[in-house]
Amino acid sequence: MGKPSPISEILCKFAARNGEPTQRMKLIVMTRPTFFVEEDKILANLFDEGLDNLHLFKPDSSPMYSERLLTLLGEDVLGKITVHHHFYLKEEYRLRGIHIDDAHTEPPAGYKGNITRTCHAISELKEAKKHSNYVFLHGIHDSQSMPDEKAAFTREELKEASRRGLIDKKVFALGGMNLDNVREAKDLGFGGVVICGDLWNRFNIHNEIDYTALLHHFERLRKAVG
Repeated sequence: MGKPSPISEILCKFAARNGEPTQRMKLIVMTRPTFFVEEDKILANLFDEGLDNLHLFKPDSSPMYSERLLTLLGEDVLGKITVHHHFYLKEEYRLRGIHIDDAHTEPPAGYKGNITRTCHAISELKEAKKHSNYVFLHGIHDSQSMPDEKAAFTREELKEASRRGLIDKKVFALGGMNLDNVREAKDLGFGGVVICGDLWNRFNIHNEIDYTALLHHFERLRKAVG
């Protein structure tokens, strides 16, 4: 990884002199969209290695499979999991919260608890942040897990959003995020990164049982966001 920028170093020193803790980036892992045999074992190991924020993303799947996965993971990690669909799972398994995959859909009637959202346009950020614990900005780079999903913003658009304070600690970068562009997200002021393909592409669900390389890569990601 490259050295921190001079501006970053100055800001860190200024914060330290004024007794303010420097803000660490958050690392979120999003599950593969489909279930696979070794998934519960890999996720359990990721939690053991320090994962503290997992997004359970299983579109177009029966809730019974999510229930089974949550049961296999055990109660001690359920409070670190946010669910994207089948929101009843939040209360039934005492999960961290729910995630709504757009900036406008209302949460379930009577819901009280953590809410996070995905924004698909920079113009959605300001309002979405008011009613969310944090939001994802989707389309930062070409997706590594969904080839049809391409980058939605230019570098200059992201810089301008950062300058205007629209990108801040409550906004997490989603879309093609990997070890090589974590620093870029940090420099733009994102509060965290959402990792999917960069992690899961290191394990072939069809013919592998050894997921050591995946765990090693997670550790590298964890250090990069620190």
